[in-house]
Amino acid sequence: MIALFLAAAMAQATAPKSPVSIKAGAARPASQPEDSREARYQRCVNLAESDPAAARAEALRWAAADGHWFAQQCAGLAYAQERNWPAAAGAFEAAGKAAELGHDKRAANYWAQAGNAWLAAGDAAKARAALDTALIAGTLTGLALGETQLDHARALVAAGETEAARRDIDMALTNAAADPLAWLLSATLARRDGDIPRAKKDIAEALKRSPDDASVQLEAGNIAALARDEAGAKAAWAEAARLAPNTPVAAHALAALGQFDAEGASATAPVAKPTAPIGR
Repeated sequence: MIALFLAAAMAQATAPKSPVSIKAGAARPASQPEDSREARYQRCVNLAESDPAAARAEALRWAAADGHWFAQQCAGLAYAQERNWPAAAGAFEAAGKAAELGHDKRAANYWAQAGNAWLAAGDAAKARAALDTALIAGTLTGLALGETQLDHARALVAAGETEAARRDIDMALTNAAADPLAWLLSATLARRDGDIPRAKKDIAEALKRSPDDASVQLEAGNIAALARDEAGAKAAWAEAARLAPNTPVAAHALAALGQFDAEGASATAPVAKPTAPIGR
């Protein structure tokens, strides 16, 4: 019999899988008129990618002059490049407040970035507050809206509000259907809720979009194990370990595989315990 191994149930919904998803080009909605400061902003953003410390210095000088939200967001991008998530979140919040005072529609984007950075920092409460502000503004659309709803769902999961999180994820699947993370988190939540048919359907969508993502393969193994598909679980966990060697994902995948002995797994075998969260 196949053991019901959940190698790394690992709270995919509460911590970032990759650094804050901050796209410089996403900061200005299409309906927003061009600002003469945007050329300097783009130079600052480019600098943040190559030399974050120099970008922070430039943003500080600019903020003291007339940089406003442009300078603050550039500072946030520089801090994010350095993986200083609390500082990044604070800079994005400052950009959001400045943009609100300036009646600039970019404010919601900055608050969404702040929420994403707070998730990266592991502070779901502050993330939720920032994301609430972004969503209440009512100016986000399309992919930006979907990814903000997805982050909001992750903050809700951290607070134990899974029903509300499911509603957010379902909306995100409409607005950000191309994002494999949306399908991954939907599958994870369905598994945790015991809805295996939904979990299998959604992890299949994640696999279509990102078969080379170790986190997706890890969750595919978890779901296969619960569905008593031993071969599928082993294959997915082995692929997760292959794709991301020497990472927490690989460690949990290998631990799960190690629980199968030569005679087959026992249904009473211990569940592998996560050591670190995975997620966006």
